[in-house]
Amino acid sequence: MSAKLQPGMTLPDFELADENGVIHTLSGLQGDDPMILLLGRGEHCPRERQHQREMIKLYEWCAVGFTKLVTVLPNDQHETYKLKISTPANWTYLCDENLEVQNTLAIDEYTDPHHHASVPHTLVLAPGLVIEKAYVGYWFFGRPSAYQLWEDLQALFARIKDDFDPTLADVRASWEARAARAAAAAA
Repeated sequence: MSAKLQPGMTLPDFELADENGVIHTLSGLQGDDPMILLLGRGEHCPRERQHQREMIKLYEWCAVGFTKLVTVLPNDQHETYKLKISTPANWTYLCDENLEVQNTLAIDEYTDPHHHASVPHTLVLAPGLVIEKAYVGYWFFGRPSAYQLWEDLQALFARIKDDFDPTLADVRASWEARAARAAAAAA
């Protein structure tokens, strides 16, 4: 795994165009939520298409699970759009056309002499672009399944959300105290 993608590190806040040319920052897409960031190999790769299709189920869960999902590809807008519509994915795809992400994170796939491919990585990011977990997907089965990412997100939410288990007495007491303060302030 790249030395620049270790758990606990903060990912640079890259500013990239999506497949329509709209510029986004990673932090802007993430907001205050956890995020799954798929750093893909490139549009040319059938394994990439397959993994993106596998993530459709995860995306459905992300919509109700307060989690963002973003794909970054080392391609131009046209190639990025081709992969997105062939999947068919509904989440944000970003273009690393100038290979800024690839070069900054040292994930260039030097074994491919025909493409500017990236070694695929899947990152589980805590709020603030903090790397919680990283998977290296050079080999297809190195990439995580939607179910593995569910478990990673479950562990992350348990760590960062004070009310992950609302049945605990101290969690309930904290909620009641906040509600009482809010009621007093509104009065």
